[in-house]
Amino acid sequence: MLIVRVGAMGDVLHAMPAVSAMRRAHPDWWIGWVIEPRWMPLLCNAMPDRGMPERGGSMPLVDAVYLAQTRNWKRHPFSPQTMYDIKLLRGKLRGDHYDLCVDMQGSIRSAVIGRMAGADEFVGEANPRERPAAWLYHRSIRTGASHVIEQGCELLGTAIGETLTPARVELPLEARAEERCLPLLESANNIVLIAPGAGWGAKQWPAERYGAVAAGLAAQGYRVLVSAYSSRDALGQAVVEASHGAASIFPSNLAELIAITRRASLVIAGDTGPLHLAAALERPVVALFGPTDPARNGPYGTRSRVLRHGPERRDHRRLSDPEEGLLAITVEEVIEAAVEMLR
Repeated sequence: MLIVRVGAMGDVLHAMPAVSAMRRAHPDWWIGWVIEPRWMPLLCNAMPDRGMPERGGSMPLVDAVYLAQTRNWKRHPFSPQTMYDIKLLRGKLRGDHYDLCVDMQGSIRSAVIGRMAGADEFVGEANPRERPAAWLYHRSIRTGASHVIEQGCELLGTAIGETLTPARVELPLEARAEERCLPLLESANNIVLIAPGAGWGAKQWPAERYGAVAAGLAAQGYRVLVSAYSSRDALGQAVVEASHGAASIFPSNLAELIAITRRASLVIAGDTGPLHLAAALERPVVALFGPTDPARNGPYGTRSRVLRHGPERRDHRRLSDPEEGLLAITVEEVIEAAVEMLR
């Protein structure tokens, strides 16, 4: 069984409960997954010079991970390196002789990857994200569930002829990342993690408001950390400055973000990868939603408060300015929801 879900972070996490349910039903099945390198820590902690580990604590869900450099391929579609990478990936996939491949992404690129794997059967959503993707499937499956996690269970379950319900996700353990978080636990009992980023501007609540929330929670005795990939991250710095030093940046790679999220008492975020990571790890969340629909994309399987105002419509246009309904969410509402969840 081969899963194709190359990215992004939240979408990979949304696919995992279905695969986890299949794994529990069939612990002896060989499951492979094609993913972009930057999201690999969601599936596996591998050392570049040591190859992939066997399934276990470092790779709990799947038996094989295949890396697809799709971002680089898009930037340099006709370069010799791109041609080499694609040929290498195709050879690895075909060499493992998969009998079934399921495209859980529904894009043209994921469909091309799935088709070139050469599986006996290639299955995908009847109404994929990018319609031409369906032309490459051997079999198309219609799903009717509201939430994307439940849609994934419908798709994967129908593909294998069984009924799947979302199962708890187990993420890899990375020793160095876990060790880095220990000093934070010694210095604070209640850690609130703020993830201010978003995939595009319309989903991003203003940094100054996140800063005001951080200041309000710090005044009540909570340790507030701001998630960022670097200590020089402009958005993270803006939140810290707006908090007047009440918050601090926690620069982290993905493995470290997983580790600190495991230990957070609460995560505050919009519709973005760290929010769905917190839900997968069953941490309490306060979710700030604007143009995207929480009934479809909202936190799943954990205690949560979802804040959303304005017309209940879905808008996935990559607009740069925060959506009007998102801006209607006040600092006071977020602090009130956060304190309620923490207590």
